[in-house]
Amino acid sequence: MSQGERKLQSQFGTERRAAAFYRNQMLDHVNTDMADFISEQEMVFVATSDSGGNCDNTFRAGDPGFVRALDAYTLLYPEYRGNGVMASLGNISENPHIGLMFIDFYTHHIGLHVNGTAEIVENEALSSLGIDDDTLLRMHQEENGRAERWVVIRVDEAYIHCSKHIPHLVKKSETVDWGTDDEKKKGGDFFNVKRRK
Repeated sequence: MSQGERKLQSQFGTERRAAAFYRNQMLDHVNTDMADFISEQEMVFVATSDSGGNCDNTFRAGDPGFVRALDAYTLLYPEYRGNGVMASLGNISENPHIGLMFIDFYTHHIGLHVNGTAEIVENEALSSLGIDDDTLLRMHQEENGRAERWVVIRVDEAYIHCSKHIPHLVKKSETVDWGTDDEKKKGGDFFNVKRRK
């Protein structure tokens, strides 16, 4: 929690509600229920910023459980082939603070915030995290060669995002072409950027 939070809680008279939230809803780790929830998720929103505080929010997706809880204080997710810009990783290389937002639109209609510090770990360095050989082998098999590198997060806080305004969506079955360079499959120039330059 930030000084800004505390100041505005005092200014707007929300200290009691905030204190109850911190006491009843916030942890400095992910508990078993949170880890189980993460293991079901196929998407996460990732917030980073560079050393100057310029923010970027992005979306990551994968097979259910592509974000893994190694233990109560450590999460990791694979980085797949993308557009080559490296915005999130570039930010992490300058400023390790990261925010993850998991939202289940389909089953539980609930969200989970996880904030912490991140580092970039190459595939060959995963064993330095203390992951046993069997788990490493399983992770590589599950990723089927798609993971170019990994982002490891040391958890500072984890807390609920209430379901009140989360829309209920219906999941559509489709095949995902991971790592494709096909412009049509990637959305092409949907926002007509090329034509306006």
